[in-house]
Amino acid sequence: MLFASQPFLVVFLPLVLGLYYAVAASRAARQAVVIAASVVFYGLWDWRFVPFLLAMTGCNQMVAMAWGRWRRRGWLVFGVVANLAVLFGFKYADWLAGVIMGLAGRAHAPWPVILPLGLSFFVFQKISYLVDLGRGQARVYRLADFVEFVTFFPQIVAGPIVRHNELVPQFDTSPRNGAMWANLGQGGLLLLVGLGKKLGLADTLGGLCAPVFDAAHMGHAPGLGSAWLAAIAYMLQIYFDFSGYSDMAIGMALMMGIRLPFNFNAPYTAVSVRDFWRRWHMTLSRFLRDYVYIPLGGNRCPPARQAANVVATMGLAGVWHGAGWNFMLWGLLHGGALAVAHAWARAGRAMPRWGARGLTLLFVLLTWVVFRAADLPAAGRMFAGMAGMGGMGKVNLPHPFILLLAMGVALVGPASQSVIMDRLRPAPWMAVAAGVAFVLLVFLAGGRPPEPFIYFQF
Repeated sequence: MLFASQPFLVVFLPLVLGLYYAVAASRAARQAVVIAASVVFYGLWDWRFVPFLLAMTGCNQMVAMAWGRWRRRGWLVFGVVANLAVLFGFKYADWLAGVIMGLAGRAHAPWPVILPLGLSFFVFQKISYLVDLGRGQARVYRLADFVEFVTFFPQIVAGPIVRHNELVPQFDTSPRNGAMWANLGQGGLLLLVGLGKKLGLADTLGGLCAPVFDAAHMGHAPGLGSAWLAAIAYMLQIYFDFSGYSDMAIGMALMMGIRLPFNFNAPYTAVSVRDFWRRWHMTLSRFLRDYVYIPLGGNRCPPARQAANVVATMGLAGVWHGAGWNFMLWGLLHGGALAVAHAWARAGRAMPRWGARGLTLLFVLLTWVVFRAADLPAAGRMFAGMAGMGGMGKVNLPHPFILLLAMGVALVGPASQSVIMDRLRPAPWMAVAAGVAFVLLVFLAGGRPPEPFIYFQF
């Protein structure tokens, strides 16, 4: 089931919210509603993976309980390695086997492996909890608390990557409190904005870029205009698709009285690559910082070691997104750019703000081409087209207003959560406008085949 689908919006979510508030006085009943809703939500995508989801949850809970009883670090090491092994088996083993077979000059028949929905987010969440146990920054939770934490349906599939200490303490608070109406109103607006980003912008932009990237994968070099249009459209599509999902997840949680960390803060207004990663997928950035970069030595090392640390961290970020050389290259390119940015800052150099922002945006756009391309040869054809090697070509732009609107929102900002949480004040006209917009978007959702969120594949 997709967030941006009619069954979810008009049946599942209202039913869950109604049951949740009906039993709001009982913590145990609220917990039962959330866990049941989360299992059903996950199962409606593919019921075969529900036992897998619950088994992984149970295994991690048993590791935490073993640590709590015997305080042997080996339990936590086992838990982290086991989580990584599951991730490797589902996500990377087939790809690695293909690479090895290719180097040996033999053909590889892809294995019939189906990736469980949201596995990467699920595994990272568990690893952060187990590592925090070892650091003395977490406690062993009750089974019901742990299950609710790891299966919480608004964020189980594509984040934000929520830490235990951000979510579990909120389970104690009833949603029926002085902030209830503000939470429902602001959460509903965030849900509406995210729905608009997905249905109104991201899915339309996907139709502009997908044919060009698909043609590049088939061996055709696009024309100059088509290549640049596709690159710009994808840069906007992935932003509105993923930030739209995050807005919807944060909004739904807020409607239940639970606050999730924000995940985007107008990233295309960044003035450096470092600034970009402070604004883009912020919960992944902090996970990589706290659980990879700092343990490697972080900024406490000599410059050469620090550069190696940041390149290794971002290389891991690239591999986390997918099994493919293009994802690894994308991560390494960002790691190299971050290393250069650190060196630039140490040298005390500066650049005009307009120049810094333009250079950052160009770098991000070009690396998104590598990220989106099916493989490195396809990325090479896209770059050849952007360099004019495929001729001028003919540009097909069926939705110019959508493209211009998306560019204006993404390049000027501000962030949606900043507007809704800090600037908007309740008013009757706003409720009417939001209701009309919601009805229109629900009809739009039913008028075309649903498009999965991009980050579902990761």
